[in-house]
Order: sequence, then C-alpha cells, then structure tokens
Amino acid sequence: MFINDFDPVAFAIFNLEIRWYSLSYIFGIIFGWTYCKKKLIKNKVIQKLFDDYIFYLIIGIILGGRIGYVFIYNSSYYLSNISEIIKIWEGGMSFHGAVLGIIIATYLFSKKHEISIFYLLDLVALSSPIGIFFGRISNFINSELYGRETEVFWSTKFILIDNLSRHPSQIYEAIFEGLILFIILNFIISRDNKKDGYISSLFLIFYSVFRFFIEFTREPDAQIGLLIFNLSMGQIISIIVLFAGVILWKFKKNAQ
Repeated sequence: MFINDFDPVAFAIFNLEIRWYSLSYIFGIIFGWTYCKKKLIKNKVIQKLFDDYIFYLIIGIILGGRIGYVFIYNSSYYLSNISEIIKIWEGGMSFHGAVLGIIIATYLFSKKHEISIFYLLDLVALSSPIGIFFGRISNFINSELYGRETEVFWSTKFILIDNLSRHPSQIYEAIFEGLILFIILNFIISRDNKKDGYISSLFLIFYSVFRFFIEFTREPDAQIGLLIFNLSMGQIISIIVLFAGVILWKFKKNAQ
C-alpha cells in the first residue's frame, strides 16, 4: 500500500503558490510542442505557423476543459459560486470539454490559414497523450479523481481525502491513456502514412475504451454519482465519443 500525502503545491515564489496541476499543463504543452516541431512536422510552412496554432490550442484547452467541467460535472455549485469558475489552478477540468475546445480552436485556425483541420488534429492526437500523462500524475498528487475502495496490494491511501485503501486510478489512466496510447498511435503512424483524420479517429476510439474500463475503478463524482446502468458520467460521454471515433475511422478507412 502507498500512502499519498503529497502537497498539491509544488513550491511558492513569495506568496505565489505554484501547483503541480499548473505545472502539468506547462510540461505537457512544452513536450507536446517540441515533439511535433522536431519529430512530426515536415512541412516548413506549417512549422512556422505551429507556434501560433499552439496559442489557439492553449485557449481551447483551458476554456473547453473548464467550461466542460463546470457545466457537465458541477453546474449547481459553480452557478452558486461564480467567482470559483476562474480558479482552474485548484483543479476541475473536463477532458472531453478540452477535446471540444481543441476541435473548435483547430477549426478556426485551419480556416484562417487554409490547412486541413484533420492534419492538425492528427498532430494533437499523436502528441496529446504526453499531456494526458502529466495531467493524470498531477491528479494523483492532488488526491483528486481517486479510485474506489479496494484491497489490492498496490492500493493507495489518499490522506487528504480519507483513510480508505483505494485504486490509484489516476496512475492507471496515466499509463493507458498516456504512455500506452502514445506508443500505439506513434507506432501506427511510423509504419504507414495515413489519410488525415485516421489517427484522430483511433485516438478517440482507444482513449474512450481505456477511459470506459478504468472508470470502473474510479470513484464517481460525488455530486453526480452513478447514472443509467450504473455508469458514470465519464463512461457515458466515452461511449458517445467512441461512436464518433468509429464513424470517423470508417469514413477515413474507406477513403484510403
């Protein structure tokens, strides 16, 4: 058993607290940006435009992730505490909301610069597991999105939450949605050049499958609980995203 008593604050500069959650976004964006520029992008024109695209992505991730969390997972609380909405450094971001924000931001950028939206989304799909990995590790450090009770020998006690032995579900997600998904997608793209959008479809499929099953070990959001068929909100959204991914995959596969 592991005892999680990490401090969510990494360090402080005078009275300014720097949290692990914020650092995970910074590290994820920097590593993702570097990987795309150095490894994935061969077109020099797109390389020059990519820095501007990152700005669009950051806005899409922050706005989409936060708005998604506020309205999907905890709308009643935030509508009663409007000032809390901006406190993203304390946690509370929706992955699926961030995905929608990324799609909107990418659409706007692709239209402005006349670049294939699916080419850009494929770059995001290939590099975003890096950010997911860092994000889930920060969830673990923050003692948030923790797992359900269990007696497995690798269980974790989140001291900031309670004294129960729980699944370290954040670590499961870091491994499957981060490391393994990164390896799978980059292995596929290394073997053959695929039609723009093919990798994006596989990202949606694999992420949704991983997330759906890991959710069985993750404690449901207290304010929502379990819904239809005893599924969590994350599982229900993952099913919807999975269907979207399969439709896109079939369309792109037939276009090869």
